[in-house]
Amino acid sequence: MGQGRVLLLSNGHGEDLSGALIASALRRRGVPVVALPLVGHGEPYRRSGIEVLGRTRAFSTGGLGFTSLAGQVRELLEGQTLHVILQLARLRQRSRGADLVVAVGDVVAVLGSWLSGRPAAVYLVAYSSHYEGRLRLPWPCGWLLRRHRIAVIWARDRRSAEDLSGQLRRPVRFLGNPFLDAVITGADSSRGGAGSGARQQLLLLPGSRLPEAEHNLALLLQLLPRLTSRLPHPQQLRISAALVGSLSAQAVHQLAAPLGWMPTPRAGGSQGLRHRHGLELELAWSGFATRLAAADLVLAMAGTATEQAVGLGKPVLQLVGRGPQFTSSFAEAQRRLLGPAVLCAAGEPPSLDATAALGAELLQRLADPRQGPALQRQWASAAAERLGAAGGSERLAAAIMDLLGRHGGTAS
Repeated sequence: MGQGRVLLLSNGHGEDLSGALIASALRRRGVPVVALPLVGHGEPYRRSGIEVLGRTRAFSTGGLGFTSLAGQVRELLEGQTLHVILQLARLRQRSRGADLVVAVGDVVAVLGSWLSGRPAAVYLVAYSSHYEGRLRLPWPCGWLLRRHRIAVIWARDRRSAEDLSGQLRRPVRFLGNPFLDAVITGADSSRGGAGSGARQQLLLLPGSRLPEAEHNLALLLQLLPRLTSRLPHPQQLRISAALVGSLSAQAVHQLAAPLGWMPTPRAGGSQGLRHRHGLELELAWSGFATRLAAADLVLAMAGTATEQAVGLGKPVLQLVGRGPQFTSSFAEAQRRLLGPAVLCAAGEPPSLDATAALGAELLQRLADPRQGPALQRQWASAAAERLGAAGGSERLAAAIMDLLGRHGGTAS
């Protein structure tokens, strides 16, 4: 018997990634799936071969919501707010062939599922009770989630599921976070880390949105000499940066040169930078999962990639930028969400020197044969509590299949 057609709605880069992983899992089960990214081009869907409906646009903030005031003004000036409104207005027409709409994200995606007029399910990935102890849903999210048209609700962690079940007076389940599945293959194939006897590895995550990622990388390049100067054996540290394709090598070279970094060829044809004091940095536009799995410490100015790092039990050191996304308020909220594995130096905002000192201290503690394993166990336990186990894509796909099956192959 054929399965009903599913429409995935998502509103942001991380949400698109989770949506694409769920869509791929459904497609492997023979379910026809299409996607409508409400913000951005929806590249994760395209890379997975999932059909994307309508015309899409990319914006510098990458989504409506948790940005600085300047970011919110930029959203208006760039037309992002109007674009999302138009996307929502066209939803009923675009969802006509869908038997079930699955919303991935926050209130924007939830509103979209309601406006579609179709039966819906919601993976509420953008909100967590870990932020403040009790989840405060923005209007009209709570009202929409109580409607019968939304058949099933999934939360991003167990505490949020329990909290929302009480608030909404209906069952809310936690089945895991699909974005972990995007890096678990790398974790299986690359078992490095403190205590392995190998060189320690430091991974830089400047983020995915331009031009913010360029500004973030410049800050990280200024931080590295300060950090390594505090290490007893800096030459034993292997450093790499995971970069998005939209951040070109030419752009990296231009921003790096005034900071004392020059391009240098590396073995195997890869690209790198060398600092005037001899420090080397490998630039990587692929192999993110493997590099993340091998990292001992992650220096991050990112959203979803930081969550993936924590999900693998990696310690993350934040460096606060100027935004529009990775500001002091975003970083502080991220620490509340992800727990003790995410650290930030003292200060408002923390100085480069304070961050460098904390980074050097963390690397030395991780290298210690007693402290390192104990810290890793602590972070792995926190990751399991906050993010759950891998396999969320498959569990959510199975739940969607069950929902379709209850309606005899369709959700209509």
